[in-house]
Amino acid sequence: MRIKILTSALLLAIVTLTIGLSSGDEAVTAMSDNEISIGMVVALTGHHAEPYGLPMQRGFELAREEINNLGDVRLAFITVDDMSTPDGAKVAVRHLVDQGVPAIVGLAISTHLKEAAPIAQKNKVIAFSSVSSAAGLSAIGDFIFRTSLAVNISVPSGVRATQQKLGYKKVATIYDEIDVYATSSNEMLRTVLEANEVEILTQETFKTGDTDFSQQLTNIMAMEPDALFISALSQEIAGILAQTPEVGFPDAIQIIAPDLTADEVQKAGEGAEGTIGFIGWSSISDAPGNQAFVRNYRAKYGIEPEPWAAQSYATLYVLVNAIKTAQSTNSTAIRDALAQTTDFPTILGKLGNYAFNPDGDALYDQILVVIKDGKFEFLE
Repeated sequence: MRIKILTSALLLAIVTLTIGLSSGDEAVTAMSDNEISIGMVVALTGHHAEPYGLPMQRGFELAREEINNLGDVRLAFITVDDMSTPDGAKVAVRHLVDQGVPAIVGLAISTHLKEAAPIAQKNKVIAFSSVSSAAGLSAIGDFIFRTSLAVNISVPSGVRATQQKLGYKKVATIYDEIDVYATSSNEMLRTVLEANEVEILTQETFKTGDTDFSQQLTNIMAMEPDALFISALSQEIAGILAQTPEVGFPDAIQIIAPDLTADEVQKAGEGAEGTIGFIGWSSISDAPGNQAFVRNYRAKYGIEPEPWAAQSYATLYVLVNAIKTAQSTNSTAIRDALAQTTDFPTILGKLGNYAFNPDGDALYDQILVVIKDGKFEFLE
């Protein structure tokens, strides 16, 4: 399999650092004088490139530019295209392991991370996913970390908050039956809803790549639920929302889409109006540095920042904080410093305070939003 590899100018002359043998000021000086090569696995081609891979790359690159300008640590990326496939992700991770990087960032799709993370774990290389959120994947090993709120963290609080606000008693769900994230999200929804004595009238399914959801939506309407939960990747979320006006989906059924993004809202058009999301980042949040990030992203790329760009941006800052804390480029030392991260200020959530649970999944307050006139507003 041929992998497209985009590297910095220094890829052919990767410096082998011995910072782990230094200490104190010597280590800090060494890290500022030498570029640390970090692996980046993102989808640059294929159907995950536009919604996930390219925004992630932009977020990583903006963070790297800012970090390098500060001068404490200098980073160089070895970027590998996973081509939007699990096999591509595995080949990419193997390549970066062979390059001797201490850490790999990216790895957006939960299905891909599930396949590729064991390779990084076996070789004691950090795999730090900025987007994947299916339950249990960080537990693959102690070198696996994630920035997205895992569904076992986000769904319970999201259900409690939305049920308190909306008072729903009977619901329907629709999910992608072959995607790891979607099935994990739906399973967690089922567990939490039942625990909160909410009746699930139907659980409709589809498969990745499907474009016609009219039959599932018609079945859901016939059941007359109070709310509909969507568990899917970006393309399918947008497609489902876009088709709700076409089938006459009633406003009385509240649609809730965890991880809702502005791109999906734009593509869905009027079908997104009134949809509720519980999300990890929003451009309207006042978390520390968030408004500066929004301004800088607009200035650099000429577009509005996407959540996956924001989460990738924050991921690199968290990783660099661990490198500086460890005063080392040794992957085990960085891993130990990552695991001890607590109350680190980021642009994520309501307050920005970032930490890891014992499995390596991020912890911070999520944001509840609703779409009004095509824009995100806080769900008070």
